Amino acid sequence: MSGSGAAAEKADPRQRPQMKVNEYKENQNIAYVSLKPVQTTVSIKTATVYLTPFSLSNYQLDQLMCPKSLLEKNSNNEVACKKTKIKKTCRRIIPPKMKTTSSKAESTLQNPSSAVHTESNKLQHERTTDAMNLGVDMESSQDGDSDEDTTPGLDDFSGLSPYERKRLKNISENANFFASLQLSESAARLREMIKKRQPPISKRQIPLSFCVYTLGEGLKGFLRTWAGMSKPSSKNTEKELSSIKSYKANLNGMVISEDTVYKVTTGPIFSMALHPSETRTLVAVGAKFGQVGLCDLTQQPKEDGVYVFHPHSQPVSCLYFSPANPAHILSLSYDGTLRCGDFSRAVFEEVYRNERSSFSSFDFLAEDASTLIVGHWDGKMSLVDRRTPGTSYEKLIGSSMGKIRTVHVHPVHRQYFITAGLRDIHIYDARHLNCRGSQPLISLTEHTKSIASAYFSPLTGNRVVTTCADCNLRIFDSSCISSNIPLLTTIRHNTFTGRWLTRFQAMWDPKQEDCIIVGSMARPRRIEIFHETGKRVHSFGGECLVSVCSINAMHPTRC
Repeated sequence: MSGSGAAAEKADPRQRPQMKVNEYKENQNIAYVSLKPVQTTVSIKTATVYLTPFSLSNYQLDQLMCPKSLLEKNSNNEVACKKTKIKKTCRRIIPPKMKTTSSKAESTLQNPSSAVHTESNKLQHERTTDAMNLGVDMESSQDGDSDEDTTPGLDDFSGLSPYERKRLKNISENANFFASLQLSESAARLREMIKKRQPPISKRQIPLSFCVYTLGEGLKGFLRTWAGMSKPSSKNTEKELSSIKSYKANLNGMVISEDTVYKVTTGPIFSMALHPSETRTLVAVGAKFGQVGLCDLTQQPKEDGVYVFHPHSQPVSCLYFSPANPAHILSLSYDGTLRCGDFSRAVFEEVYRNERSSFSSFDFLAEDASTLIVGHWDGKMSLVDRRTPGTSYEKLIGSSMGKIRTVHVHPVHRQYFITAGLRDIHIYDARHLNCRGSQPLISLTEHTKSIASAYFSPLTGNRVVTTCADCNLRIFDSSCISSNIPLLTTIRHNTFTGRWLTRFQAMWDPKQEDCIIVGSMARPRRIEIFHETGKRVHSFGGECLVSVCSINAMHPTRC
């Protein structure tokens, strides 16, 4: 120890010796305590560092005085208990080896010079102050750990660090807190309440005043006019067809003039329907951007007779007036909604919604318009019953068609309906529809390109007209629904409209079901009417007809 002291005196005063403090490790009974070196100034220019071993065993712990601030905060009993804990802790910390080493070091340092004695006295005074600070720190650490030592349920984890003991205490307290809340029982009660209080499903309604574009003083009168047309016109299916000569004479009396041309909606027209009223000419059109335009051709001036509503967000591909109540108009859109415009209540009521699919067409399975068949663009079909609450389907039917463009129901035998797809035309029986996949009764495979539409004749359903992208209009004999429907006539007609125009759809004239009407790409622009034999009956044109008329409709009774 004397040799090490001499070496320390000769060492560079700028170099400070460092001593490591080993942390407590499990399964070890020895802990090492290091003392910081005290730097003392001997002369003005030279600084010498003296290392003196310090043993707590050579001091009486009673001499370690506590600060007055601590004595003022605590009572005498608490100070006595803390001193007892310090004694036990110090006895555990100081190992036997360190005691013997400290005694040897003290014996070797008994014969220093007078200057060293003076410095040692100063060091002893500073060590006494450090010991008092050490005692206070140990007391404060004992105070911080006293709560954790007395924590119930943690006696088996006495070897853990204070942080781990505190963490386990927090975990147990949190578990007890959540258990006291009884969350599982509350959740079970809420589930039962939700099941008992299921609200009735209501249909979404859009007021006409919220979706009208043209707001005028005549809107209420306009709606009263449409609502007054509530009596359906009687339809005589046994009515004899007029001769071609008289029919042609009536067509010759029709002229397209500037007074009969109306601008109803913005964007291309995707669908059209004529009101069956015999006193007024009321027209409804569905546009590309979700508008439904209503036009009264007998209103003067004509600007006052046009109102545009916006019940949809995507193209309106199909429009029908209800056969049971012509004051209702049903509109179907690509946005997956089917709505009913009720002019008597001034609302658009939601009939059917399917946000996962896009609709293409629909038709009424029942004459009272209570059940509908809806075609989807992905080849599926939906059976919808308007009498049931909610806006869902009754049955979702799969088919072998990759896409469905139009759906049309047989006017007499309403259990049959025809669908036009990509290349095939199928006729189904509504009584034998299967959710997993339905097989058609009849398939028409004469088409070579994409099909735009297929419709039964409006009175008897004895004919079917199809429009195909191969520039042909085909007419089939459907008087007998059997395994085979013969092809009667093929009419050559330019049906190539391109991507920017609405595709042509040949429609039957309800007054003369052996004649069809279709637009034309020929110039000058025209609308043509053909007989089922393929002969052209009439052609509408003139200077006022300047656009391609892809969608056409004829009034069911008026010429």
